[in-house]
Amino acid sequence: MDHGSGHLPTTEAAVIACRALADEYGREVEVTHDIGADQTSRRSAAGVGVTTDPDGSLPHEAFVEFGGLPRVTVRLYPEDDALITVEGVECPDIARDDVPAFLRAVFGDLAYIKGRLFPPGYRLVVPLPGDRTHSEYVPMVVLTPWLSSRVR
Repeated sequence: MDHGSGHLPTTEAAVIACRALADEYGREVEVTHDIGADQTSRRSAAGVGVTTDPDGSLPHEAFVEFGGLPRVTVRLYPEDDALITVEGVECPDIARDDVPAFLRAVFGDLAYIKGRLFPPGYRLVVPLPGDRTHSEYVPMVVLTPWLSSRVR
């Protein structure tokens, strides 16, 4: 089964893909679900006890934490995007459909750190399908041993 591509129409579909990748790469995985407008992080204005969005749908958010190194977490939002954190580096606005490919690149040692002399700095670069990459600034203080070992 190909978990690296394809449409993930729901948060639950993305969670299933994350669990499959955890199995494939031999990692522990822990998933926390937040269901209802009063539970999800972007719906704080919904009011206490309000569970549905104005359109009547029930928003579903999930937090996926992978064991092992690198330390990776995924927050899947109801709005078809995710925040993936790799060794403390936050990568926001990842399309939900790109989550499996992003994780596969990180777990499969395709992601790397690009260093620059001037101005000095580092970027986490994660290859995605279709010759795309996701690049995120990495503060030097966040350069963990795993990140340091991927500097190119």
